[in-house]
Amino acid sequence: MTEQRNTQGRVAGKVAIVTGGARGIGRASVRLLVREGARVVIADIDEAAGEALAAELGATTLFVRHDASSERAWQALVEVVRERYGRLDILVNNAGILISGSIEETPLDDWHKLMRINADSVFLGCREAIGLMKEGGGSIINLSSIAALAGRDDYLAYSASKGAVAALSRSVAAFCRRRKYRIRCNSLHPDGVLTDMTSGGFPAGLDPERLTIDSDPMNRMCRPEDVAASVLFLASDEARAVNGVELRVDSGQMVMSI
Repeated sequence: MTEQRNTQGRVAGKVAIVTGGARGIGRASVRLLVREGARVVIADIDEAAGEALAAELGATTLFVRHDASSERAWQALVEVVRERYGRLDILVNNAGILISGSIEETPLDDWHKLMRINADSVFLGCREAIGLMKEGGGSIINLSSIAALAGRDDYLAYSASKGAVAALSRSVAAFCRRRKYRIRCNSLHPDGVLTDMTSGGFPAGLDPERLTIDSDPMNRMCRPEDVAASVLFLASDEARAVNGVELRVDSGQMVMSI
């Protein structure tokens, strides 16, 4: 069933790219940005899901098959946006994967894969997007994780890749401010978001709904829409003075000491 949209205009007239936009946090962000008036390029390797979402949301969206870890793919994507819209106001670097493993268990191939997809993709996205953004300004939102800030012994390479995203975001924020580009760059740090990717790691027979904050405020799991709301805020002019921050969307998990 097609979602009914009532444009409120918080990002009216803006052009956005959302990587990994076909599923999970990316899909929720695409829907919310469109509802609030943006034209959104859905960039994803999942053609079926991406095309279905674009068909659902209509003419304000465009699906582009995109490998976020490829330099050539990024150059082509930004050129598509330049030719079609002539501008880029919002970049949501959301594409990523999750692989578990401790320091003793993680193969070098897993380390390289996580760095390539989770960190290289953000570097490439920021670098290519700035060239199109810098005349008019814009907002870059990089999806990191609470794992970048806390010590996760069971997700070593994932944590390191998301730590790289946080550090890169601060550097990009400083660079753009120094050059007066009016481009803001912030990182988002969710924890326990109920998506297809995270649900795959649950034990058989466990109902993920029992782990959400809807069920119990002491639980860790939130929904993609909760993260998308922060994406919208950082993308909007309401956040024009918010730059270089690490915004936690973790239901308070990080501050719990016991």
